[in-house]
Amino acid sequence: MAQYVFTMNRVGKIVPPKRQILKDISLSFFPGAKIGVLGLNGAGKSTLLKIMAGVDKDIEGEAIPMPNLNIGYLPQEPQLDAEKTVRETVEEGMGEIMQAQEKLNAVYDAYADPDADFDALAAEQARLEAIIAAAGTNVETQMEIAADALRLPPWERQNRQSVRRTKTPCSIVSFALVSSG
Repeated sequence: MAQYVFTMNRVGKIVPPKRQILKDISLSFFPGAKIGVLGLNGAGKSTLLKIMAGVDKDIEGEAIPMPNLNIGYLPQEPQLDAEKTVRETVEEGMGEIMQAQEKLNAVYDAYADPDADFDALAAEQARLEAIIAAAGTNVETQMEIAADALRLPPWERQNRQSVRRTKTPCSIVSFALVSSG
């Protein structure tokens, strides 16, 4: 039997003053599943997605992602730093992968120092390259694909120039590839 990528069992959510948004929700997804959440305003769509992303943990029941699953969540109204460029904002979202790439570039630069500890540099290079390889693709390629799919403005544009609307119709939960290690 295939393992579920995500399972919810009898999940409920109550918000003050004793308003029940979700009641006894049970669901499971196989790897690779595509899901959509439909409902009227106030029906709990965003709440459900926040629970799935692990943002809202104050719930009844249980929400269980598969081990080593990376879940991304984009709020309906993300708070963006107006001074940062679109590229800088996307790089922040790449988190550990971008940090590993920056450190790897520093390791490459350190090889130019004749007094460097080349064994330590080689070990650090291998560690960082493993982190980047686990992402499954080149960081730049991943960013370009995401930018194209989301129809982002040019990389150089500052966030304050890029805001076209204040609300999106629904939060996006993205189930990333399960890390192989």
